[in-house]
Order: sequence, then C-alpha cells, then structure tokens
Amino acid sequence: MPTVGFLHTAHAHVRTFRELLGQRDDTVEDRHLVDTGLLASARERGTAAVRGALADRLRRLVAEGADVVVGTCSETGGEAERVGAELGVRVLRVDRPMAEAAVLAGRRIAVVSSLDGAADQLRPLLRESADATGRDVELVDVRCPDTWSAFESGDLVTYATGVADAVRRAVRALQPPVDVVVLAQASMVGAAPLLRDLHVPVLTSPRLAVEAAVELVVPVGR
Repeated sequence: MPTVGFLHTAHAHVRTFRELLGQRDDTVEDRHLVDTGLLASARERGTAAVRGALADRLRRLVAEGADVVVGTCSETGGEAERVGAELGVRVLRVDRPMAEAAVLAGRRIAVVSSLDGAADQLRPLLRESADATGRDVELVDVRCPDTWSAFESGDLVTYATGVADAVRRAVRALQPPVDVVVLAQASMVGAAPLLRDLHVPVLTSPRLAVEAAVELVVPVGR
C-alpha cells in the first residue's frame, strides 16, 4: 500500500494530518512520528543542530514503510528536506506547496507567524518559488507571538482565534492591500475558517501538503 509518513513536533498535528489524508485518499496509509524536542532544540541552537536527529527520525519512518515523508514543522522542514536528499529519502516540507500556490495567487503576500523562525524559513521559500515561476513578490510580515503560548498549552481554540484576530487587524490596516495571506505554520490551520471576511485568499499548509504527498505516492490514473 502507498504510505505517507509524517514527522511532527507537536502531538496536535497527528489528528489534523490523518483526517486530511483520509479525506484526500483513504487507500493511502499513514505513519506518524512525534518528537517535540526537535522544535525546542532548533529554536535554541539552530536547525543545523538537529540534522542528526532528523536523519534518525526519517530513517525510522522509512523503516515503517513510508514512501514519502512530510515534515510538518515549518521551522525544521527545510532542514528535513536537505537531510532527506542526502539520505535518498523523499521528504516534502509542509509549506512548499503553499508557497508555490501563494506566488501564483498574487504579488503582495502577507506572511503570518507566531514563531519568528517559521517566518524566517518561509520567506526564502516564497522567493525561491517566485523565482521559479518568473514572478516578483513583495512579502509583508504579520507577527503574532503572543498567541503561541495557547498552542503550547493545547488550547487550540484560543490559539486560532488569537491568530485570526491579529491577522484581521493587521491585514485590514495594510495599504496597499495584500493579494493573499499565508499562515506560515501548520498549527495555524484553525484560523483560516475564521478569516473568510477578509475577502482575499488565506492559505494554510496542511491540506496542500497532503495533496502533494499523495500525488507523489499514488500512480497517475489509479
């Protein structure tokens, strides 16, 4: 059976990605590995410091049958891709499909983050995606660091509401307006439905990453 592995840094992501995969293709199996220490170490010492741990976790997921691994942490996903390439493991960072979609949606892009490291990782990816398509983009940072503690405590409702409120205030005040909003972290997926009143696309990474992963493991026309 085609199998997608997921490398998480928060237990809350397991349910999110399992449900999305089931909705996309219930014939694809999933494997999940959660290591909460990866994010803490990356934030404290830099992503290069967790390369060895990433390699170990990727090998474990492959040993469990994963044909491709989605790195669901925005802060460590880029490093996971690089480590995967060295190991010969197919790794998809969770925000890559979202970045590719964002540069097609408009030139002026709001980049929303509650962790500085997530925005720092996403901005170069957006510019890389823009360059690949011959587009010019302008990135506007929207930071909401005060909301992160709610996610860490497991209060996902308060976290989503806080992110949405911060985005709404910031985006409505921007002149000129933005063309698209990207929520840099997979943890922010719950904020998107609360932002329908913005009348601009609000992109999140989980569903787009799952769709891209399935395309990698399921034969065309199956």
